[in-house]
Amino acid sequence: MSKIQQSIARLTTELRLKPLNYNELFREGLTPLESVETFLQAQLALKEARTTELRLKRSYLPPKKTLKEFDFGFQRSITKEQMLRLTDCSWIDEAYNIMFLGPPSVGKTHLATTLAYEALERGYSVSFVSLDDLIRQLKTAEIAPSSKRRLNYYKKSDLIIIDEVGFLPVTNSEANLFFRFVSAMHEKTSLVITSNKSFSEWAGFLGDEVITTAILDRLVFKCEIFNMSGDGYRLKHRKSILD
Repeated sequence: MSKIQQSIARLTTELRLKPLNYNELFREGLTPLESVETFLQAQLALKEARTTELRLKRSYLPPKKTLKEFDFGFQRSITKEQMLRLTDCSWIDEAYNIMFLGPPSVGKTHLATTLAYEALERGYSVSFVSLDDLIRQLKTAEIAPSSKRRLNYYKKSDLIIIDEVGFLPVTNSEANLFFRFVSAMHEKTSLVITSNKSFSEWAGFLGDEVITTAILDRLVFKCEIFNMSGDGYRLKHRKSILD
């Protein structure tokens, strides 16, 4: 390693910059200013990649899903054009919500996850949680540091996906916790909700008509609602051991 290479390595470490292959980075014929610009662009790209990686780690998102993988021919209650419009994520800037309602296995979580990854890649902070886990975290925030950390991260998130709303019944006190959470996020953070229950069924699993009305009032105030229908995709495309 030459003296100049040793100096660059030392300065890179002291400035906490990512080491780069400078011989490949700086092409012949570049002016000094162009070399500086090339260096800074490379460092910025690395910083953005690290930031995205950190946001992904903190999001607790399931494996990535894309629109290319979604069968719009099978699920005709929503169009590709509608979803493409939502992938620009401008609705997050205005704290709009999105709700995917429908029976199990019609693609609700797939589409919610797709939007979450689009938002993440555009620089938004994202969180993913099932309603069951969210309620557990709300109940244990005072005694469990991990729950408190997650709730604090939700408050800083631009987008929160709450999955499987209505999958399990909740107690009256748990419904109150959910109401307070939705109220705290109202018009500040975008929520994407997936639920296997229609609105008329929400009072059944929440156990209280007044709380249900209050929650839905806040969720649907600024909201795009997709009522998805059809048979379950997994059941129709199940894989057999003997095939």
